[in-house]
Amino acid sequence: MRIISRIKFLAAAACAVLLSTPAARASDALTVVTDRGSIQGILSNDGQVRTFLGIPYAAPPVGPLRWKPPQPAAKWSGVRSATSFGPRCMQTHLYPDMVFRDSGPSEDCLTLNVWAPAAKNAAPFPVMVWIHGGGFVTGGSSEPRQDGKHLARKGVIVVSMNYRLGVFGFFALPGLAAESPKHAAGNYGLMDQAAALDWVRRNIAAFGGDPAKVTIFGESAGSISVSAQMASPLSKGLFAGAIGESGGALTGPGLTFLSLPVSEKRGQEFAESAFKDSSLDFLRSVSAADLLKAASTAAHSDGIFWPNVDGEFLPESVPAIYAAGSQAHVPLLAGWNKDEGSGEVLDQPEKPTPASLRAMATTRFGAKAPDFLKAYSASNDVEALRVSEDFAGDAFIAYSTWQWLEAQVKTGSAPVYRYRFDLGSPGDPFHPAAIGAFHSDDIEYVFGTLDSRQGAKMRPEDYKLSELVQTYWTNFAKTGDPSGTGLPAWPGYNPAANWQVMHLSANPKSRPDQHRDRYLFLQQVWGPDAPPESPPVEPTK
Repeated sequence: MRIISRIKFLAAAACAVLLSTPAARASDALTVVTDRGSIQGILSNDGQVRTFLGIPYAAPPVGPLRWKPPQPAAKWSGVRSATSFGPRCMQTHLYPDMVFRDSGPSEDCLTLNVWAPAAKNAAPFPVMVWIHGGGFVTGGSSEPRQDGKHLARKGVIVVSMNYRLGVFGFFALPGLAAESPKHAAGNYGLMDQAAALDWVRRNIAAFGGDPAKVTIFGESAGSISVSAQMASPLSKGLFAGAIGESGGALTGPGLTFLSLPVSEKRGQEFAESAFKDSSLDFLRSVSAADLLKAASTAAHSDGIFWPNVDGEFLPESVPAIYAAGSQAHVPLLAGWNKDEGSGEVLDQPEKPTPASLRAMATTRFGAKAPDFLKAYSASNDVEALRVSEDFAGDAFIAYSTWQWLEAQVKTGSAPVYRYRFDLGSPGDPFHPAAIGAFHSDDIEYVFGTLDSRQGAKMRPEDYKLSELVQTYWTNFAKTGDPSGTGLPAWPGYNPAANWQVMHLSANPKSRPDQHRDRYLFLQQVWGPDAPPESPPVEPTK
C-alpha cells in the first residue's frame, strides 16, 4: 500500500510540474469558456498574443431567419476549434485591394474574432471592437490589413465581426415590417453589429477584457456604423468610447439614412423586378446565390440596400437623435484622410480649372455659387485641382464626418478629438502615389499591418506614423484621451480650443481648423433640413 501511495504521490507531483511549464500554461490560456461553449485558439509565434477566430455570436441567419434580427447562437458541447476565420458574408461587390483569408462567402457568416494579450494584467484589458467598411455591400473581418495582433501587443483586446451586407443585411419590405413586433425592417446588418457588442459584454471578461471599457471603431461604412451605434438604443451601455475613420451617418449628399417607407418602396420594386414575387415565403426560399445574383444587377447608387430609420434600431433619424442629445455620451475621436476624393478627380479626362470650377459651382449651388467659390477659392490651375480634390472628398465622406463631430461637440457631453490623415501613399498597384492619402489609406497604419499592403514600398516615415497612430488609438481606448507621455500633444476639438485638428503626417502636429468656412457653407446646403439623396458610389481608389 505504501508503494502504491508513493507512486500516486510521484505521479501527482510530476503532473503538477508538467502543468506549470510555459507550454502547458499557454495551452490552458488558449481554452476559453464562453456562454455558448468552450473554444480553443492559437498563440502567436512570439508568444505575446492569443487569437480566437470564427466564434459564432448569433445563429445562422438562413431560412426562416433570413431578414430577422440576429438570434442567439446555439450552444455546443466539447471544445470548439477557433483557429480559422468564419466565412465572410454574401456580397455583390469587391474592391481590388480587398484580400480575404476565409473560406469564401456564405449566408451563414455571423462570427467574430478576438486577439488578446497572452500576458496577464493586474486589471482587465480595454477592448477595441472593429467594424469593417465596404459600403454596406462588401467586406469582411479576415483581411490581413485588419488583423488585431499588433494592437493587442499594446495592451488591448481587439474584436472584429462579420455582419450581413447588401440584400441580406439591408433589405426592407412592407411584409417584413408587418411581421416585426416593432414594425421595423431593413437594418439587420446594424443589428448584427449590436449583437456582437452584446456578445462582448457577456463574454470578454473570460478573455481578460473589461466589458465596461469597450471602444468601437471603424472605417468608411464601419465609421458610419459607429456613428449609428452611438445613436441606437439597442447599443446603449455596450461601449464607452468611439473612433470614426472617414464617415458619419448624419447628413451629406447620399449618406443620409433612408426613411422606412422609401426603403420599403425600393425593396418592393427590386423584388417585383427581379422575381415577380415579393412574398416573404417565396423570397426566403430563393437560394442565397440566386438572391445575390439578382441583387448584383441593382446599382449601389440606387440606395436599395442602405440603412434606414426603421423605428427599432433607430427610433428617429440620426441627426434628430444627436440634436436631442439622446446619443451615447462617450468620448469620440474621428476624422478623415486628406485625399478622400482625389482619385475621382484625377481619373477625369479633363483636369479642373478656375473656369470649370465656377461652372460647376453655378450648376450645383445656383445663387450660392459665390459662397462656394469663396470657401473653395482658386486663382490658377494648380489651386483649382487641389480645391476640386478637397470638395470631392468633402462631398463623398468628409462633410458627413464633420457633421458627426460637430453634433457630438454640441450635445455629447464628452471629449471630442479630430484628426486629418495627411501622409501620402507610397504607392502600390491599386493606389498610385499621385492619389495621396486616399480613402482607406489609414487602415494599415491603425492596425500596424503596413507589410500586408501588396506591392507597396513602405518608407521609414510610414512605420513611424503607424506606431504613433497605434499608440494614439490604444491610449484613447484605455483613457478616453489619445495623448500620452512623449507624444505630440493632441488637444480636444471644441470652440474653446479654437477647433484643433491633429494632422497625422511625417511631422504630426495639431493646429486650428483651416477650412471651417467650407463646412459651414456645406452645412447651409447639405444640413439636416436638406432632402435626402441616394448613396454615392465610392470614388476610385
